[in-house]
Amino acid sequence: MDPFIEMNGRRIGVGCPAYIVAEMSANHHQDFDEAVKIIEAAKRAGADAVKLQTFTPDTHTIQSDKEYFRVGGGTLWDGKTLYDLYRGAYMPWEWQPRLKEIANGRGLDLFSAAVDGTGVDFLEEMGVPVHKVTSFEITDLPLIEKMGRTGKPVIISTGMAELSEIDEAVRAARTAGARQIALLKCNSAYPAPPEEMNLRTIPHLAEAFGVPVGISDHTMDIAVPVAAVSLGACIVEKHFTLSRNIPGPDSTFSLEPHEFKAMVEAVRTAEKALGTVHYGVSEIEARSRIFRRSLFAVRDIKAGERFTDGNIRSIRPGHGLPVRHVGEIIGRYASRDIERGTPLAWDLIGGGGT
Repeated sequence: MDPFIEMNGRRIGVGCPAYIVAEMSANHHQDFDEAVKIIEAAKRAGADAVKLQTFTPDTHTIQSDKEYFRVGGGTLWDGKTLYDLYRGAYMPWEWQPRLKEIANGRGLDLFSAAVDGTGVDFLEEMGVPVHKVTSFEITDLPLIEKMGRTGKPVIISTGMAELSEIDEAVRAARTAGARQIALLKCNSAYPAPPEEMNLRTIPHLAEAFGVPVGISDHTMDIAVPVAAVSLGACIVEKHFTLSRNIPGPDSTFSLEPHEFKAMVEAVRTAEKALGTVHYGVSEIEARSRIFRRSLFAVRDIKAGERFTDGNIRSIRPGHGLPVRHVGEIIGRYASRDIERGTPLAWDLIGGGGT
């Protein structure tokens, strides 16, 4: 299995810039013009891609008032039926090809997460560059196999999944034909508390499966994606809204454009800071080397006079002999007169006295 995926000719994996995805989710509020504005704002904020969701209430669930279909447990959506929740959140499918054209025209990739086979077929007709498996569909192996059979990269979110379930999903995609697979560390709470993100799982996933690993982050903090990138995350997916003041199913845990932009800038700074394994003086540090300590005469010293810790010292700047030689010099004698403030050099140091 390849340790990278490729998106429209761009390689995504270790050593490459993180691929940053703005998740539109339900933040279009079923208004096409608002969806377009989100794409434009995501581009300005530095996103590489916009992600949609391809479902209808009927592809997700059935219309029922039975207790099994009513949301509870302390979520943002308690009291709603699943059908009503998804009816208010879904994006009309006829918008999606048009939004892809708009996004591509602005230099953004656009892809989506399908939740059933009809959605996969629809996205294939759209020509999406990759298929996305949500955390909630990671156990739907027939769906993952259908995505794998397209031969396109498959990105799998792993929220709530046991290691064995992730293994089953990866095997299903790979057996079906997917040769490029990526995993996203995720906590499927909305919003997710940072202390439950367990980002140290990222390098473990990468090692266990030999695939690029990223993060699908539902926290309200931009520090989490930065920390994830420092641990090797190759993809950052974050919910994006024009304003949290606009009511909607996902608004309260989505970043506004200025916050998303700050996240992107922080990620890019972190990537620069990671650099490579390096010891010694960097190019820009060279000018500071002069401020190291070195050995100087701190009193006038006569020719033949003995060097002591009273007449030579380790001080700044760094023009004199390195301080590590002080033990070799103490007790020896000046080869000539040395004026106070002179950096020590080997030709100033003789062996015996006069």
